[in-house]
Amino acid sequence: MSDSTQVLKAFRLRRVFGKEKFVAVDDLSLSVEPGEIHALLGPNGAGKTTTVRMCATLLTPTAGEIQIDGVDAVRRPEAARARLGLVLGGELGFYPRATARDNLLFFADLQGLDRRRRKQAVDTALERMGLAEVAIRKAGAFSRGMLQRLHLARALLGSPPLLLLDEPTTGLDPDVALQVRDLIRELAAAGTGVLLTSHSMPEVEELADLISVIGAGRIVTRGSVRDVAAHAGISMTSSFTLPARHADAAARLQERLSDSAVVVQRPVSSRWTVTVYWSVGDSAADREALNAALITALDDIGTPTPTDLVTRPASLEEAYLALADRLAR
Repeated sequence: MSDSTQVLKAFRLRRVFGKEKFVAVDDLSLSVEPGEIHALLGPNGAGKTTTVRMCATLLTPTAGEIQIDGVDAVRRPEAARARLGLVLGGELGFYPRATARDNLLFFADLQGLDRRRRKQAVDTALERMGLAEVAIRKAGAFSRGMLQRLHLARALLGSPPLLLLDEPTTGLDPDVALQVRDLIRELAAAGTGVLLTSHSMPEVEELADLISVIGAGRIVTRGSVRDVAAHAGISMTSSFTLPARHADAAARLQERLSDSAVVVQRPVSSRWTVTVYWSVGDSAADREALNAALITALDDIGTPTPTDLVTRPASLEEAYLALADRLAR
């Protein structure tokens, strides 16, 4: 299983809980390359956090193998832990009456950093996270966004080759979430491997080099946004709005487009929003052909071409929603 180019290699992981023998994760394998952001996507209870905690050595797998930067994390968890940084969503984890710098110095000691290196490691982490100017402020006075930056700074102590980020932007204001995403992107660009879980589809679509979709403890599909969409049976989507009088438009369009598309219509304010999920075509030429087919179908049902009609490749969120039924336990 060893591969010196990978900072994380998890092979056939299985985790069973309790007397009921609940299987949270089953036969799951994944890897992370240096500088790669690998996103783990799935519904609540799918096994994402259990997987991250096993990779972080916080949970021991019932079966399977994990290597962190070439170190066997099951047999040598302490050595593996020194090669990774972990960020869990939430506000807990720091002493509120201690300064940001003192908190990080404390955690540097816990991680066993050499006393000659720990001050430099703490200052470097604070600088990278944009917290150097507030390093002497008490952690209890930090905003939610600043605390999340401090979590990232803690994870960076010792410059680990791997970061495990479990819902790092949950509960953050949109502008703060964007700042955290920028930091994650910068860390990956500098060569750090990242395993990321998130419920935010735009976040995953923006950041991830590789996406693994997990359902009921197993990987359902893996690849790019296009790969996930193809697995979901979607290639392109068309969207537009219609006046309220066109209540039967979706059903009539579905008849004409037959099995090549699924048409969904929902009310938004005083109009109908219509989305057409195409199962065929994935090129610019195909997009033009699908657009033309839709305009013809609209003309057939006596509906003028909407001025806001857009046909484009399926987004990650659209593909994920199409997969939702296959992800449930």
